[in-house]
Amino acid sequence: SSLARSWASAGEVVGRRYSWVMAVSLSSLKARALSPGGKKAIKYTLVSVIAVIVTQVALAVIYGVFHWTAKSAALAASCIGAIPSYYLNRYWAWGKRGRSHFLKEVVPFWAMAFLGLALSTVFVSLAEGRSDHLNRAVQSLIVSGSSIGAFGVLWVAKFVVLNKLLFAHHEEDLEDMPALDGRTGIPT
Repeated sequence: SSLARSWASAGEVVGRRYSWVMAVSLSSLKARALSPGGKKAIKYTLVSVIAVIVTQVALAVIYGVFHWTAKSAALAASCIGAIPSYYLNRYWAWGKRGRSHFLKEVVPFWAMAFLGLALSTVFVSLAEGRSDHLNRAVQSLIVSGSSIGAFGVLWVAKFVVLNKLLFAHHEEDLEDMPALDGRTGIPT
């Protein structure tokens, strides 16, 4: 009986500690999500989900239906997925408008895309070679999973590069723009 009370008492303490940690974590997570950087990270994540879906559908069709090699299919699928990723990240996640700067935005973005492609190509080649004894449907799933894994490795690093270098708002860019009213968006 006293042992049961001790366990119940310990459970309550752990439960209170755990709920306090969760409350702090959830409140800080909410605050971060509502901050400008948090909103940008959420948009970047959603763009990444869209790009992964586009890339994986393209990879499944090109590899599974058209029977291209894993390397060729990964190359084509990565290029297809990078196009909506660039425009959605630039316009929606980072709020950049106007023409893209070729050397400061386009070239580095595609360089990162091809870095991801290089890693993906290694992963899908290994996956294809190790699963060549399986039927094409299972092999396609393994190849797709290895492609997702390769791009997942680079996902966080890519956010930092996009945020700090590629689509960062520079003071000299903002000086030429008129000040906007925060409520209406009309120039003041």
